[in-house]
Amino acid sequence: MSKATSPRLRKVRVLATLGPASSTPEMIEKLFLAGADAFRINMSHGDQDSKIPLIEAIRKMEKRTGRPSTILADLQGPKLRVGKFAAGKVVLTTGATFRLDRDETPGDETRVELPHREIFLAIEEGARLLLDDGKIVLRVTDHGDDWIETKVVVGGALSNSKGLNVPDVVVPMAALTDKDRRDLTFALDQKVDWIALSFVQRPEDLAEARLLIQGRAALLAKIEKPSAIDRLEEIVEQCDGVMVARGDLGVELPPESVPPLQKRIVEVSRRLGRPVVVATQMLESMITSPSPTRAEVSDVATAVYDGADAIMLSAESAAGAWPVESVAMMNSIAEAVERDPMHGDRVHFTITRPDPTTADALAEAATTIAQTAGACAIICFTTSGSTARRIARERPSVPILVLTPNQATARRMGLLWGTHAVHTRDVSSFEDMVAKAKRMALRHHIAKAGDRVIVMAGVPFGTPGSTNVLHVVRIIGDELKGYKG
Repeated sequence: MSKATSPRLRKVRVLATLGPASSTPEMIEKLFLAGADAFRINMSHGDQDSKIPLIEAIRKMEKRTGRPSTILADLQGPKLRVGKFAAGKVVLTTGATFRLDRDETPGDETRVELPHREIFLAIEEGARLLLDDGKIVLRVTDHGDDWIETKVVVGGALSNSKGLNVPDVVVPMAALTDKDRRDLTFALDQKVDWIALSFVQRPEDLAEARLLIQGRAALLAKIEKPSAIDRLEEIVEQCDGVMVARGDLGVELPPESVPPLQKRIVEVSRRLGRPVVVATQMLESMITSPSPTRAEVSDVATAVYDGADAIMLSAESAAGAWPVESVAMMNSIAEAVERDPMHGDRVHFTITRPDPTTADALAEAATTIAQTAGACAIICFTTSGSTARRIARERPSVPILVLTPNQATARRMGLLWGTHAVHTRDVSSFEDMVAKAKRMALRHHIAKAGDRVIVMAGVPFGTPGSTNVLHVVRIIGDELKGYKG
């Protein structure tokens, strides 16, 4: 059970990636104190053994601080790469022809191996092939069962095993590689809270991961393929959370297409009640500089104004020279935006109509009552976290205090807008619910004597999905007298 902790001053969450620059317990705690609400562990880099100390450090920090810690394990996904060159590196000339084939012989300026049979099955004439994060562009002119003939549209230097993107076709590849399955098993054994699935193309890609996870972690879909946009609502409906992964999305699409798509993904995720993370290059210059550019500050601010649940740091906190400063800057930007009197109006540009359920109706009503009656917080009792997600979808103007007997639920709240989670014993009666809500609001500095709070729960207590109570109470101030728990 948790100690008393104060909530963050802001509602949007900050997700920090851990890496060589932030791998010690001391640095992880510094990132937390600077504003990190959740930590991303990138399974693309390093081996599994190197992740264990990171996870242990986060969980030990959880005990010291009394705040549930949130860990997201990001699976690598199916990385497409070309083969090797006899000289290690070649230069492709614009206008020249270049062939990709199944021959394992080291390549040269005219050809190279492509060890991915699925691409040969899916490729179409006219499709683009992007090499080395889009630095080199090829256009398919002809193809067969084991070869693809292309014209070099944008040339440049190409070296061994560089990445390949195929933006114009859906490649029939499994979303989970053998490495991903091993990493997924490891992450679940380590009791991480979220699993991020990379390169999702269609809702079916989520099925195997969901089957393997079996409810032991929440599933987040990374939207980084143009093909995912075509079935965006179906994908969002099949996952627990979404990430706008602007890195690969920006490689496969024109740069000017990414901002409107970011807004669309955020809007769809919010409308369907899924936490949404905006990621990649948010404070990129802080990898080497102690301060960001004004454009980067505006980029972070835009995500906050759009109502994203979380904003993410990648290399800035994982490998940069200023990891703590990067988190502190993101925290400061978010706090400044949320102090803007227009912030509340802007985050409600997205219309989130409630589903025809009692829980949704009460969540919408709680938001309205909080504003009308001047309540200072919404307190919800939840086992699965669904009540908290429904309330957060409405983007209330007051904090959401989440009380749950389920430690896993408390930990998953680190990516949910406006929530302060407390792992605590469940209640057994209406009177117990009211008394506990008041105590927790005082202990965690959500409210003070004389304040009104809104309490939401489900009767019978302890039954997931039974939210049917909304109660407005005033805190007297002596609720903590004689309380030992």
